Amino acid sequence: MKKWVVALLAFILSISCLSSAIAKTTEPNKKHKENTFQLGVEVLLKDNVKLLKGKRVGLITNPTGVDHSLTSIADSFYNNKNINLVALFGPEHGVRGSEEAGAYVPFYIDEKTGLPVYSLYGTTKKPTPEMLKDIDVLVFDIQDVGARFYTYIYTMAYAMEAAKENNIPFIVLDRPNPIGGTKVEGPVLESKYSSFVGMYPISLQHGMTVGELAKYFNKEFKIGADLTVVKMKGWQRDMYYDETSLQWVLPSPNMPTLDTALVYPGAALIEGTNVSEGRGTTKPFELIGAPFIDGEELAQKLNNLKLPGVMFRAAYFTPTTSKFSGQLSGGIQIHITDRNAYQSVKTGIAIVKTIHDLYPDQFEFRAEDRNGISYFDQLIGNGWVRKAINNGTSLQEIENQWKSELKAFQKKRKNYLLY
Repeated sequence: MKKWVVALLAFILSISCLSSAIAKTTEPNKKHKENTFQLGVEVLLKDNVKLLKGKRVGLITNPTGVDHSLTSIADSFYNNKNINLVALFGPEHGVRGSEEAGAYVPFYIDEKTGLPVYSLYGTTKKPTPEMLKDIDVLVFDIQDVGARFYTYIYTMAYAMEAAKENNIPFIVLDRPNPIGGTKVEGPVLESKYSSFVGMYPISLQHGMTVGELAKYFNKEFKIGADLTVVKMKGWQRDMYYDETSLQWVLPSPNMPTLDTALVYPGAALIEGTNVSEGRGTTKPFELIGAPFIDGEELAQKLNNLKLPGVMFRAAYFTPTTSKFSGQLSGGIQIHITDRNAYQSVKTGIAIVKTIHDLYPDQFEFRAEDRNGISYFDQLIGNGWVRKAINNGTSLQEIENQWKSELKAFQKKRKNYLLY
């Protein structure tokens, strides 16, 4: 072939590649266009400040309560001339994340604003009339992670009850469900197993935003609060957190990344056993193991199940805190290969069942209380899954057993979806 023909073909190919590259970099993200996504708090401050004007405001928030610029909502409210912020309320870890995990500090003064901060964790999960006596409206703005047993949604529910009892309007500033709003998975909680890690009969992975949950709780469980939800703009149900324009802020110390949140609805079931869920490592809930586990054996057994969207790698780790602190533990790391196909709850139960079956003499569920309820039961929301695992019931049979109640919840849930 003549040199000029070769040169021409090379030139055409380079132009084609360049055009393709430009198209890829300039093609708008179908799920997010810059500056179109707004959080509930941003919609409030831009368009709906009148909801708060002339009222004494109590704010329930934590370090996740920030806007796109990572400015704390507490500071935004305090510095806004149209908002009279008079008190702050914080769940576990406090309003600014300055409190240790599990620490109960009933009252302190916020150093930055000089405002009183009341704890909604520990012995006082629900705002008292004394806390609310100088408040005209309560506002909630905290990032949830999409699992039934993540307790911030019950902090919200208790606060809604208190607002109703004290004739105070309640406003929820909506935020995304970080693991998406389309997947609904796992058993629906049975009322006998209600606790602070699962108060209401919803599925383990609920696929709802905090605003949608507030509406659901308020009507289905007859809280009856004077509720307003300030919706987001530009959020779509199939969005994951990294498909918004938001930065990840740790909702709690052991929720460091979106990957953690994706595995959490299933992997956190390990907390109901004597196996480490990876607390005290850099990969909580992604690393799972114990000194009695052979990582290679466990990884092979789990990979043989061919669960959708996930692979398992043999891993060895030494937790610095929590279970097996300072002890070398064998186990697995969860690697999500396709998050759209991944089934978190089914995967979590598969891990628990496989460890149970491989190491029957060493594996244990957490002890039962005087009512015969284990912490595992509270997490999964019933007593039958633990019995099924102990009895050798197959993973598919376990999943089939929760399908009818899950279908009923999905139908009811549709009435409260905002997006």
